[in-house]
Amino acid sequence: MKYTHKNFVEDFPDDAACLARIMELRYGNEPICDKCGKSTHFHPITGRRAFACQWCGHHVYPCVGTPFEKSSTPLTLWFHAMYLMTATRNGVSAKELQRQLGVTYKTAWRIGHEIRKLMGERNELNGPLSGHVEIDETYIGGKATGKGRHGALSGDNKTIVMGMIQRGGPFKGQIVPDVKRRTLKPIIRENVEYGSTISTDELSAYNVLPVYGYQHGKVSHRQKQYVNGLFHVNNIENFWKHLKGGIRSTHMSVSPKYLQNYIEEFGFRYNHRKEPGTMFYRMLSHLAKKETAV
Repeated sequence: MKYTHKNFVEDFPDDAACLARIMELRYGNEPICDKCGKSTHFHPITGRRAFACQWCGHHVYPCVGTPFEKSSTPLTLWFHAMYLMTATRNGVSAKELQRQLGVTYKTAWRIGHEIRKLMGERNELNGPLSGHVEIDETYIGGKATGKGRHGALSGDNKTIVMGMIQRGGPFKGQIVPDVKRRTLKPIIRENVEYGSTISTDELSAYNVLPVYGYQHGKVSHRQKQYVNGLFHVNNIENFWKHLKGGIRSTHMSVSPKYLQNYIEEFGFRYNHRKEPGTMFYRMLSHLAKKETAV
């Protein structure tokens, strides 16, 4: 089911509704007061992002430890930005957030940056990938030289990203300093379950995979081979195409310093592509996974 803007406005009409949801996520429906130890009901405190215990008056501040902690921006604007970034295929640029929210560019940029970090809190995906996994690396940003693999020399200013997609399942990706065996091997062993089938291209760093218990097959793009029986990397290459196209069309360019956050953002939407109507609430639920502050 699609989660529309009308649904969003009905669920979060004001800051009080947003704050109540944050409180519920972080303390649950039957909270225990840390000070008096009793099962309690926390009452909202007028004019503050805080609640008070009905028995001892102890104050709790549910926004502490979240992206909203030190922000004076209304929670409704934060939630609206979160909705926009889950409702659009390529995300939203800081300039567009500035227009939509009516805030300064600096504020819009920070909101977008913090939401991308929240998208990266994908704790439900911390387990290893399994089954048949496609692994590939790509080069993002900089200026292509027209020489070498991917049209880039190893010493240019492009950023290398390694990605893994479980067929029919989730994506994981991260920036890497190079594509040498010593760099890629530990990442694969940490993120792909022992015994899984792995598809890659012809990069020599992957040749060691059978030694570590993986069934490995590859395709040779240099020989114009894109499918080799069960083995191909078409899904991960389609992800790279969407990521790069989204960055170019929506964000124009991305600094290497923050590229990982954009990888997480696009990965989040990819991983929940089968249930797009749940994306907003799934991201919101990540607030509960942070350490609760009082």
